[in-house]
Amino acid sequence: MSDDESTSRAASTTNEWNEGIIKEFRSNDGVVGGPFTGAPILLLHTSGAKSGHERVNPMMYLPHGERIYVFASKAGAPTNPDWYHNLLAHPKVTVELGTETFEAIATPLEGDARDRMYAEQAALYPGFAEYQAKTTRVIPVVEVVRS
Repeated sequence: MSDDESTSRAASTTNEWNEGIIKEFRSNDGVVGGPFTGAPILLLHTSGAKSGHERVNPMMYLPHGERIYVFASKAGAPTNPDWYHNLLAHPKVTVELGTETFEAIATPLEGDARDRMYAEQAALYPGFAEYQAKTTRVIPVVEVVRS
């Protein structure tokens, strides 16, 4: 199997996994079970960087006052997830949180602000510390603010 075929198969499996989570999220007022039982989950809608087509990705988030933070961990993969590339091109996003849907602006954090929020998430959910340890890239932290 070629690298392209492996990448395509992995993307297909990821999309199927995400579709199941999205369906469960929407069927249960934003609550998801299985490995995400009790975890704060949202659906982030981005616009494709080139295509402009809407993409929806389920992800864990960190609530912090009026702000929400999401993490481009991709489980510690060597590259950032596609949704992160999309929001860099189009920072206006839509968020589904529980039964609420709202427009927001997504802004990557840098430096100490990024480090503080990532450390807080990793303290709550140690898997995030493992993701950072698995990769040489600095996992982006994105602040999502209602617009």
